[in-house]
Amino acid sequence: MGTDKDFIKQITKRSEDFSRWYTDVIKRAELADYSPMKGMMVIRPYGFEVWELIQSNLDRMFKDTGHKNAYFPLFIPESFLKKEAEHVEGFAPEVAWVSVGGEEELEERLAVRPTSEAIICSMYSKWIKSWRDLPVLINQWANVVRWEKVTRPFLRTTEFLWQEGHTVHETAEECEEETLKILNIYKTFAEDYLAIPVISGLKSDAEKFAGAVSTYAIEALMPDGKALQAGTSHNLGQNFSRAFNIRFENREQKLEYGWQTSWGVSTRLVGALIMVHGDDSGLIIPPKVAPLQAVIVPISRGNWKETVLPEAEKLFSTLKNGGIRVYLDDRDTFTPGWKFSEWEMRGVPVRVEIGPKDIEKGQAVLVNRINREKSFVNIEDIVEELSSLFKKIQSDLFNNALKFREENTSINSTLEELVATIEKQRGFIRSGWCGSEKCEAIVKEKAAATIRVIDKKKSAGLDKCLVCGKEAEKSVIFAKSY
Repeated sequence: MGTDKDFIKQITKRSEDFSRWYTDVIKRAELADYSPMKGMMVIRPYGFEVWELIQSNLDRMFKDTGHKNAYFPLFIPESFLKKEAEHVEGFAPEVAWVSVGGEEELEERLAVRPTSEAIICSMYSKWIKSWRDLPVLINQWANVVRWEKVTRPFLRTTEFLWQEGHTVHETAEECEEETLKILNIYKTFAEDYLAIPVISGLKSDAEKFAGAVSTYAIEALMPDGKALQAGTSHNLGQNFSRAFNIRFENREQKLEYGWQTSWGVSTRLVGALIMVHGDDSGLIIPPKVAPLQAVIVPISRGNWKETVLPEAEKLFSTLKNGGIRVYLDDRDTFTPGWKFSEWEMRGVPVRVEIGPKDIEKGQAVLVNRINREKSFVNIEDIVEELSSLFKKIQSDLFNNALKFREENTSINSTLEELVATIEKQRGFIRSGWCGSEKCEAIVKEKAAATIRVIDKKKSAGLDKCLVCGKEAEKSVIFAKSY
C-alpha cells in the first residue's frame, strides 16, 4: 500500500495534460474502463450510479410534461433507414450492419440502431389515424451504436446510452412548441442538477440533424476551451411523416401529415460533469447527482472501534434516515489520510469526520470538497447543516463554471481575430455572420471552429460578417468542439 501522497500522483495534473487527466480520473475513480472491443467502454457501478441519477431526474421531468416511456427494437431494416434520404446519408458512415443471423444470410440487412426515427415512424404510421390520437409523446431509454473512428470514454464511444424522445403533433405550431419545451428542460437540468451553465439556441443548417427542419442544442464550455454539445432537440417538420406515411384525419376531415420532433441526451453528460468540475485531486460531483453525497470517516486512533465507531454508526443512521446518500468508511486497512484522498478523488461533495474530541463536544466536522473548508456542527443539527452545505456546493460549482465561461467568451469581428483567439485561448467566440454556408465553411477550414448556436438577435458591434464583410443577418457562437 502506497502513501497518501502517492495516491494523488496516480492522476496527471490538468495543467500538464488535460486529456490524460480526464482518462486518469475516469479509471482511478472507477467510473468506466476500456472493453476488449475498440471504442467501447464498460461503465462501472460508480459511473452507472451517476447515470442512474441523471436518468431518474430527467425521466421525472419528461413525465411531468406528459411523456411516457416505451421501447423499440435494436435492429432496423435497411429499407426503413433509406426512406428518408437526407437521414440515411447523414448516418451511413457510422452505421453497423447485421447481415447474418445464426448461420443464415439475412434477406435484408439490419442496421444496429444509430438512432430510432425510422423504426419508430414505421410504428406511428400504424397507430395514428385521427387528430384525436395526437399528440403522441413517447420517450425511450436505450443504447445506440455509431461506428466512430476516434473515441473517448463517455464523450464519444461506439456504443453509448441515451434517451430519445419522439413526438407527433397536430400542427406546426405545437411541433415547434414541443421542440423548445424540451430544449428548456435540457437547459434547466444541465444548470440545476449538473451545475453546468449552457447556452441554448438554433444550429446552422450545416450543423443540424440529418433530416430535420431545424435543430436546437445546449452547448457547454469545457476547461480546455472546447465546446461540448450536451443535448439536442430537433423539429422534424413533416419530413419523416411524409417518408413513412404518418397521416391523420384532421378536424376538417382531411388527411394531413403529422408534425414531428425528436430529441436526446446521452452518457456524454457524465463526461461533461467530469471535465467541468474536476480538479487535480479528481472528481467533484454536484450533490444532486452524486451517488454518495457524504462519506463518514471515523478517526481511527487507539481503541476507536469501541469508542468512535459506535458513534459513527449512529451518525450514519441519522443521515440515512434524513434522506442523505451516505457511506460509512469503517475499513481498518487504510489510514484516515488515505481515505480522505480516496473520497476526494471520487468527488464526494462532503466528508464528515468524527473523532474522540468531536464526540466529547457532541459535534462532527464537515469538509467541503471544493475548497476543503472545514465547519464544526452539532450532531443534533447535522442533517440541516449538510442540506444547507449541499445547496452551497451546488451553487458554487455552477457559479465557478459560469465565471470561467464568461472569462473565456470573446467578441471577434474578423476572421483574423477569430483565428488568433482560437490559437491563443479557444473558448466561445461571438461573431457576426451573413448566413452563408460558404463563409461558415471558411471559418471551419481556417480555424477548425464551427457554429455552436445562432443567437436570437444580433449583438451590438457585430453588424458585419466576420468572413465576407457583408451585413450580418445574425450573430453566432463559434468554438472548437468535441
